[in-house]
Amino acid sequence: MKRLGVNIDHVATLRNARGELHPDPFLCAKFVKNAGANSITIHLREDRRHIKDTDAKKICSLKNLLVNLEISTNREIVQKALRFKPNFVCIVPENRKEVTTEGGLNLKKNKFKIKKIINQFNKKKIRTSLFINPSLNDVKISVELKVNCIEIHTGKLANLVKSKKKYSKELERIKRCSIYAEKKGIEVHAGHGLDYKTTKLLSKINEIREFNIGHFIIGESIFYGLPKIIKKFKDILKNK
Repeated sequence: MKRLGVNIDHVATLRNARGELHPDPFLCAKFVKNAGANSITIHLREDRRHIKDTDAKKICSLKNLLVNLEISTNREIVQKALRFKPNFVCIVPENRKEVTTEGGLNLKKNKFKIKKIINQFNKKKIRTSLFINPSLNDVKISVELKVNCIEIHTGKLANLVKSKKKYSKELERIKRCSIYAEKKGIEVHAGHGLDYKTTKLLSKINEIREFNIGHFIIGESIFYGLPKIIKKFKDILKNK
């Protein structure tokens, strides 16, 4: 069964726009689970532009809810994640000037630093994932690092599809990486820029087990409501 993870960062973005307490990401996490999502994703950024420490702590404490906490390699953030004890962490690149995550990790450059971080989470029995570009070299390094999962950055594919440009080569790259990773015992996730069309395209790749979608779901829910949008994505993943 393919799983749907919902990133609720932009519920916090909306709250922070007014500097008040509403809407509450903690309540949203529970609501999204009840609407049928398999997991929740939140990103505790160094600049705290959306999710705050208190949000992450409360959401990670929820019972019967799988929480995927995205983090950078920043030491302070890593220590907080170790204390909050999410079900799993996804290590992502981070640049304070970016609007959103712009690509996968530079594994070649940061290999040893990332390995130390993975070991820390292994000791706490917290599953680890790496946010990577659809590159076979990056998948091979992920295998060396003995990570539990990879999340393939699908932003380039999403942009090509939205721009009505040829996307077959990018889709094939993602497929090759997914097949190789699964053969090596790594679970494959996909995320970034996904909407209905790109999710449907990627759902045909058997090896992709989880889809993490945030901005599009939160945006569509303004017009149609979270339960309806979550159900639509769940149906797509069931190939309905």
